Amino acid sequence: MTAAPLLLQPHDKDLGGGFKVRRLLPSARRRSVGPFVFFDHFGPATEKPGNEHDVRPHPHIGLATVTYLFEGAMMHRDSLGVVQEIRPGAINWMTAGRGIVHSERKPEHLLDASYVNHGLQLWAALPQAHEEVEPSFSHTAADEIPALEVQGVAVRVLVGEAFGVRSPVKTFSKTLYLDLALPAGARFELPALAPELAIYAVDGGLLLDGEPVAQHTMAMLPEGEGGTLQAQQVVRIVVIGGEPLDGPRFITWNFVSSRRERILEAGADWAAQRMGHVPGETEFIPLPGHPFQVQTPADTGTTPV
Repeated sequence: MTAAPLLLQPHDKDLGGGFKVRRLLPSARRRSVGPFVFFDHFGPATEKPGNEHDVRPHPHIGLATVTYLFEGAMMHRDSLGVVQEIRPGAINWMTAGRGIVHSERKPEHLLDASYVNHGLQLWAALPQAHEEVEPSFSHTAADEIPALEVQGVAVRVLVGEAFGVRSPVKTFSKTLYLDLALPAGARFELPALAPELAIYAVDGGLLLDGEPVAQHTMAMLPEGEGGTLQAQQVVRIVVIGGEPLDGPRFITWNFVSSRRERILEAGADWAAQRMGHVPGETEFIPLPGHPFQVQTPADTGTTPV
C-alpha cells in the first residue's frame, strides 16, 4: 500500500490591498525539492493606480531566482544594468552567484492601470562548485518555452527536460519545472522525471495516487517515483524537482550558501553598500535585524524577504 504523500501547507502573508503571498518552501517538514530552496506563490491580486507593492533594491548570493507569471507584469532591474519587463509565460532566471542586487517594480506604462498580478518566484540553490560564479540574468520569452500535449494535458516545460523536449533555460544542475493545465476529468501519469519531485496545486484541488491535494498545497512524491494525477475540475499545477542538493545550505534573509561565514560576509557587504547598485535607483532594503542572524542548516525557521 502506497503511503500518503507528504503535504506542505503555505505560510500566508498579506502585503496589503489584497496582495497575498503564500510560502511553501522552506518548510519545517521539507527544506528543499531538488535545487529549489524557496517557493512563493503570489496573487492573484488586482493592482490599482496608487498601489505600492514594489520590491526595492536588495541583494542575493549563492542562488538563482526563477520568476514566472500567470498574469500581470513586473519590471526587473539589476546591478548588471539589465532592465527587463517580466510578462506571463516567460522564464526569468537570475543567477546571483557571488552577488547581485535587483529591484522588482510596477512597469511605468501600468502605473495608471488596473490589472491582475499572479505568479511564482522560486530560488534554486547553486551547486557548491558554482556558488561564487559571476552574476547573470537570462530572459526566455513565452514563445521560446516548449509546449506540448501529453495524455490530453497541456504541458509547458519551463526548465529542464521532459516528454522528449528540453527548455532552453540553462541551469547548473538537473532541474525540473513544469506547468500543467489539467482539464476536468483528466488522469495524468507523471513519470519519475527527477530523483526528487513535488507538485503544487495552483488554483484547485486534485488527487495524487488517490490522495487529495488541496488548492495551495505542495505534495512530495516518493523519492525516485512518479505518480498518478486526477482532476475532477480544471486545475493548474506546477511540478518542481531535480537532483538533491550537494550538501546543506545556510539560508538567511536573501542569502544562500554552504558556508556560514559567507553569509556573514554578504551581510557585512550589504550593510556597507559594497554589493553593487541598480542604475537609476536610490532606495534599498536595509539589512534586517541586529545582530544579523544566521541559521544553521538544521534550523527550519527561515523567513527570507
